[in-house]
Amino acid sequence: MINETMYALGANRSCIRDLFEYGCQRAAIVGRENVYDYSLGNPSIPAPPEVNQAIREVLEELDSLAVHGYTSAVGDLGARTAIASDLNDRYAAGVRPGDLFLGCGAAPELISVIRALAVPGAEIMAVAPFFPEYRPFTEANGASFVVVPADVPAFQINLEAVEAAITPNTQAIIINSPNNPSGTVYTADTLGKLAALLTRKSEEIGHPIYIIADEPYRELVYGDAVAPFIPNIYPNTIVCYSYSKSLSLPGERIGYVYVPAQCADHDALYAAIAGAARAAGHVCAPSLMQKVIARCTHLRPDLKAYDENRRLLADGLKAYGYEMAQPDGAFYLFVKAPGGNAAAFSEKAKQKDLLLVPGDGFGCPDYFRICYCVSREMIEKSLPIFGQLIRE
Repeated sequence: MINETMYALGANRSCIRDLFEYGCQRAAIVGRENVYDYSLGNPSIPAPPEVNQAIREVLEELDSLAVHGYTSAVGDLGARTAIASDLNDRYAAGVRPGDLFLGCGAAPELISVIRALAVPGAEIMAVAPFFPEYRPFTEANGASFVVVPADVPAFQINLEAVEAAITPNTQAIIINSPNNPSGTVYTADTLGKLAALLTRKSEEIGHPIYIIADEPYRELVYGDAVAPFIPNIYPNTIVCYSYSKSLSLPGERIGYVYVPAQCADHDALYAAIAGAARAAGHVCAPSLMQKVIARCTHLRPDLKAYDENRRLLADGLKAYGYEMAQPDGAFYLFVKAPGGNAAAFSEKAKQKDLLLVPGDGFGCPDYFRICYCVSREMIEKSLPIFGQLIRE
């Protein structure tokens, strides 16, 4: 006998991963240069050179047992102290090392937070468009997943829809800004209004409604856009952060959960998150990377290549007549499908070896996602195909 829920998750693969695998198969047939794969958000700029230097220094300077042994379950104190110092320098947030729990990237961190809040009958909300894995993260850990319809075409937050969806069982709302898949950055005004709404509703229902801030793209913003530090706007915010995108380290699986001191039920909440991580076996993040991050918290990504790709692709698509959300952050465009059916449009594009992710899983079936963390050459070669598709 096997668990049917887990079987369904394993058997029904992610559309994103399926497209990526299809692209690999096609590349073996027609050549990698003839497959235009916009499916996977895998950073295409290298990690800052200081990261590799820090790895070498840690290996050379520290005892091997210290480098490769277990740290504290919640994370190395030196790493947590460095992260707290960096956040305080940037946001004057009053972060303490004891407010941080180091984890293996944002996914297990989100799962631990959701599981910590999954009391009987719990509901976790997410604003469309949202990262598709939020649904299994929530449902497989004992809570109900509630979708807030998208605020089209701006892709900020539909506050009226949020209020309408709140019930006495609402435990939290997941906020992802800069957003995957839209590239939208939620403004301070939007977040301030959301904070006021959640404060009022928390008082009405008699318990806090938390924001779970999923922030792997916090540093990826362009032009005059600013990604506000949400705990400074709404104290009952739990931050899940990953260095995967900001330092181009997705394969190293390192990040943290931050529970602000002013967060309601701070001590119990932190302990519950630690307990959820323990139950899932997600304690003691990779020791080497904890020590590396302790030396690299001050680093920021060089966004020049992403910004050039963003403008080249967005301007090119708009010239053909495509409509999209304003892509101020992350490395995604979320484009309205000609004809309104993104799945059908993506399938048509697939026949030309142009791989686009339909928005069904993101909660917006009439949009498709483009990951522009790719080579400039690929964008230049693929743009005429977008032109052909919109004319057909």
